[in-house]
Amino acid sequence: MEINESLLKGKKVLVTGGGGFIGKAIVRRLLREMADVRSFSRKKYSELETLGVDQIQGDIRDAEAVNRACNDVDIVFHTAAKIQLWGDYRDFFETNVIGTENIIQACRKRGIQYLVYTSSPSVVYHGREDVLGVDESAPYPEHYHTHYQKTKSMAEQRIVKASRNSLRTVALRPHLVLGPGDMQLIPRFIKWSKNLRILGDGNNQIDWTFLDNAAHAHVLAAEKLITNQSIAGKIYFISQGQPINAWELLNHILESAGKEPITKNFSKDAAYFMGWLFEKVYMLFRIKSEPRITRATATELARNSWFDISAAKTELGYAPEVTSEEGLERLKKWLQGNQHETD
Repeated sequence: MEINESLLKGKKVLVTGGGGFIGKAIVRRLLREMADVRSFSRKKYSELETLGVDQIQGDIRDAEAVNRACNDVDIVFHTAAKIQLWGDYRDFFETNVIGTENIIQACRKRGIQYLVYTSSPSVVYHGREDVLGVDESAPYPEHYHTHYQKTKSMAEQRIVKASRNSLRTVALRPHLVLGPGDMQLIPRFIKWSKNLRILGDGNNQIDWTFLDNAAHAHVLAAEKLITNQSIAGKIYFISQGQPINAWELLNHILESAGKEPITKNFSKDAAYFMGWLFEKVYMLFRIKSEPRITRATATELARNSWFDISAAKTELGYAPEVTSEEGLERLKKWLQGNQHETD
């Protein structure tokens, strides 16, 4: 049987945010592909050191630091971002927008031809509307609930606009990435579990992406940029392609972590109003911590949200390598063995 050699073998690859949740998964996948991997983050990570990854410290907002990190690089995976749902707009803008501009300019200065950007499906969320199988033609909204959504949208548009013969770019929108090692979203659910309520009738469907599948999609995108110029400047939704009940998913996470499932209901309109009220109070008194509920969190928990991934299947050759069932089982085992980390 003939084994196809990876197109990334021997390539010098930079992963921004290589110590982060998605970034680290991409790094591990690239090592499997025999790529020469470098990570650019604000600090060193022991796991990456163990893997033998070249690590460069710096701030994505620092153009000179970014330029140095891009020295002698063939391909860039740009995953670094400020992803919180609350905070000062300036911080989000400088990290997500200016940081992305720094990456684009460094690629041009260094003659780097391929850039894969980690975007977010939230850039096309319109208020509280359900998202039912929309594709990449969905327009950007005029207003956003969060600084994160707005600045990721601005960054994504810059990535698309930057694509030309000398620098081929592609943007991926992985939906709700979950998997072992998540120290942000899952711990937040666990922390708030006693106060969470099923919003509305609890029948809303949501899609998600297992971590390894998200990394797989990024590698496919890079390979396609090398071999197929027609995907340059395009955007792709990535997910399991199998929507499930949002509350069944959340309860699976909670029960796997040894927590009680959510069984009580609450009005989604009331939750949205509470989110609006909390935001106003926190802004009025300039409270820096994240509110217990915001309009964005109330909306995310209550709406139907899944996307058409046909383009990724057809043009990238993407298909989930890890099924939803297997992914949930892996997540369960990790949660059961690491409760002290996520509590």
